[in-house]
Order: sequence, then structure tokens, then C-alpha cells
Amino acid sequence: MKKIRLFSIITFSATMLLVSCGGGSSKKGGGTKGFVSKTGWKPNEKDGWFFSGKKQKPKGWPGMVYVEGGTFTMGLVEDNVMHDWNNTPRRMQVSSFFIGDTEITNSEYREYTTWLKFVFPSSDPNFKHIYTGALPDTLVWNNKLSRNDYAETYFRSPEYDYYPVVGVSWLQATKYCDWLTDRANEKALMRQGVISKDLYSADKASTAGSTFNMDKFKSNDTEMESYIDKKKLQQRSGIKTTNEKIIAANRNATSGIVEKFRLPTEVEWEFAALGLQKERDYNNYLGKTPPIEKLKGKKGRNKGMYLANFKQGRGDYSGVAGWKNDGSPTTSDVRQYPSNDLGLYGMYGNVAEWVADVYRPIIDEEFSDFNYYRGNVVVQAVKNADGSYKKVGNTEIKYDTLADGRLVYKGLPGEFERKVVEDNRNYRDGDYQSSLDAGGTPPSDSTEFNMYNSVKPKFIVDKNGNVVLQKEKNQVTSQINDYSRVVKGGSWLDSAYWLDPGHRRFKNQTKGFGWIGFRVAQDAANSKSGRTKR
Repeated sequence: MKKIRLFSIITFSATMLLVSCGGGSSKKGGGTKGFVSKTGWKPNEKDGWFFSGKKQKPKGWPGMVYVEGGTFTMGLVEDNVMHDWNNTPRRMQVSSFFIGDTEITNSEYREYTTWLKFVFPSSDPNFKHIYTGALPDTLVWNNKLSRNDYAETYFRSPEYDYYPVVGVSWLQATKYCDWLTDRANEKALMRQGVISKDLYSADKASTAGSTFNMDKFKSNDTEMESYIDKKKLQQRSGIKTTNEKIIAANRNATSGIVEKFRLPTEVEWEFAALGLQKERDYNNYLGKTPPIEKLKGKKGRNKGMYLANFKQGRGDYSGVAGWKNDGSPTTSDVRQYPSNDLGLYGMYGNVAEWVADVYRPIIDEEFSDFNYYRGNVVVQAVKNADGSYKKVGNTEIKYDTLADGRLVYKGLPGEFERKVVEDNRNYRDGDYQSSLDAGGTPPSDSTEFNMYNSVKPKFIVDKNGNVVLQKEKNQVTSQINDYSRVVKGGSWLDSAYWLDPGHRRFKNQTKGFGWIGFRVAQDAANSKSGRTKR
């Protein structure tokens, strides 16, 4: 009996030792179910102070497609007939994300410009540039040796509502993304009853400086208090307390309704366009199918027909009359042609697209092969002396200048003013090793070596009050600078060569083009789904 008792005590002690050292956590996959903080308090405990919203499954906003991340070979795998060597193959990893199933349409962009005109009327001298600076450049359709009436009709006529918006610069596209983030969150909170549904009624119409935005909502700004139903906010966020101070402290962590919209990065755009997830056998991609092979109909009335909008050859934009190969001499409806395997329309043809990246001929995959993106500029909200956030005032609006002389706002009245704290556009590029004098010991003074002389945009105001771009007088050795942004994909104006997702070009971020549009993207949590054969 004594031996049995002694054995039991030893077994019990060993078990307790394993549990205390983590040996008891042997369940496959672990997980957070039943998680208790090391403080002993449970998240969302009724009498506690820390609350966290419910875990959400990856769910896209209307018009957004989920793209599960992974590794792939970025760049061209075919002959580089242009010999520019700026898209050689390299291995990259990309996180999961959402991307728009189509390019932004004329109708969607008109929603944006109409809202700006309503909230910031041009009749007010303080706001005279806000609406006009956001409009697409319709003159991109003008051609000195071609008759074209699109300058008058394309953006505003209903028959082109679902055609991709063009003539929008990279700068304007990024402002649209910021606006879309606020409007989508505004609508989501209205549906949940958190903010008033009659925000735009006659007696509550949004005015300059008092519009809804997520910065003010998350920071418990006093301007938002009159719009918010605090009881509904508690119900939505799972905050189980009536303590106003605790509710305010937890709002920031539980207020993410719709993920921020942005332009996709070059890596994301190419990964989504390829749709390799659908051409996989276990953990091997089956290879990149040349676009031209994907775009021809295989059966029925479309057999042998090109199912994308691009230029067939010199003087052939749509095919023979009565037998139109692609049927579109210029742009087309964003859903006119079949989608790729992920359900994304227009990744092959119609319009090329802006992506977020600053262009450089060489992608520095040696430094970063994960979510690669050149163009990180770290900004920070400016605070007043009392610790509150400084907002853009009606008379304190700052602007960037577009190539055609128009001004586009940097921040709207009522938004938090921001300042740049770190600019990484030239990281590992623009230093001595990337200069014309590279080699040997770097000089002690970083200004004593020669860099490629690129275009530096300078503007003057003429006697009529127009903003005019000055011509570069010095010898220019490169068109590439910090205002050069990557353009991906082919367009109605391009030959089939440019349809390969691996191709890359660049254009100045201040200028719009009749063959470039854009689509939006959002971050997403990576999927935890199991392995599948295909």
C-alpha cells in the first residue's frame, strides 16, 4: 500500500510540474478560446476595464475580393524584348488582402466629386480649389490629329457610368481612397444605428469642418458626440459597462468597422492579376500561362475571339466592323469581359492602373522579400499645446500642384493635420552607392557626390493667376524621381505585349492619362484554412 501511495504522489507531482511548465498545452493548434489574461482578468469581463470586439472572419466590403497571400515569382519569365531589365524574376511573399473586383468607375468617382461640391462649395473662396482639383482631367482625350468628343461626355454622361474613370492622377486617386474610407465607415455605423442616419438632412447637413471621419470618431472628438448613439456603440463593441470613462478608453480598439482603403502595391496587383491560387497542385504552382492564351474564347460564339480590350495592331483597336474582335475602340464597361480566376475584372486590358509604389528600375528584394513596397512615408497627427489634435482649418488648407496647374488638397477642413516624420522613398537609393561616383570610400560630406539629375517640378503663378509648370533648364539625365509611380497592366491603347502582369512602367504622380485608371485595396487577416489539393 505504501508503495502504491508513493507512486501516486510521484505521478501527481510530475503532472503538476508539466502543467506549470506548459506541458499541459498539448492540444493541436492551440487557439484563444477560453483565454485568460496573465492579470487574471478576462477580456470583456462585466466589471473589468478592458474590452475587445468580436473576432471577425475575413469579409470584404461590397465590390472587394479576398486574395489569400502566399509566395510567388514576381516579374517576367518570358523574353524581355524591351531590354529594360527592370522586371527580372524574383521570389516574393505577399500577405492576404482585399482588392476591388473592378477599376473605379466614372459613377463611383462622381460620388466623390459630388460630395466635395456639396460639403465644400466652390462659391466659398476658402474652398474654390477643393472640388476643381479633384476632377479628372478630361482633356486627356484631346488629340491634335484625331476627332474625339469624349472630353465633353465621358466623365458625366450616364452611358459611361460603368466605364473606368481616367484622367485621374496618382495624387487624386489616393485622396479618393481616403474619402472612401470615411464614407464606408460612416455608412456602416449608420446601419448599426451608432451614428445618425439623417446626417445629410437639411437641418443636419454636413458642413465644412464638421464632417464625419474616422480620426475624430476614434479619438473621442467632441465634434462627434452629437452624432453618436452611445448605447448602440456599446452594444456593437461588446462593452459591458456604463462607465463613460471606460467606454471612451476602449472606443479606439473597437471602432474598426471598414478597413482603410488604399491603392494596391505593385506586388499585390501582380499577384492578384496572375491568380496563381487557382493554378496550383498541392504546394506547386502549375506555371504562368501567357495572357494571350488565356484571353481567347475556347468554345461557343466566342471561340477564337479575344476576351479583353487591347490594341490588336496598328490601326486596329476593335476589329472588323460587323465582326468586332474585342468590340471596344477605347475603354469599355468594367465588366464587359470575363474576369480572371479570382473574379477580378479588367486585369488584362481596358485601362492600365496606378499602384502605390514609387518607381525604381531595380526592386531591392535582397533587403525585403516580404510585402515589398517602396514609398513608405511615415506621417503623424500634429498635436496642440494642450494635447488635443490640431485640425485643418477652413483657411489653412494645403495643396499639391498637378501637372496641369490645378491644386489638389492635402487635407480637408476638419481632418487632423499631419506632418512627415520619416521619408523612406529613397531608402537604399540616393545614397553614395547609387550615385554616379559609386566605388571606393564614401566622402565624409554626403553632398560631395553626383546623383542622376532628374526632373524637379517647379511651378510659378503667371499674371492671370494660373499655376504654370516651368520647363527644366538644366541637363536632365533621368526621368525617374520621387514623383514617379508604378503603372501596371495593359490598356485599350496598348498592344498585347503589355498585358503580361509582370510588366511595369512609370508615370508622374501629378498627371492624369486617358489610358490609366485605378482600383482600391484593403489589408486583410491571413486565412487559417487547411491545406487543399487545389
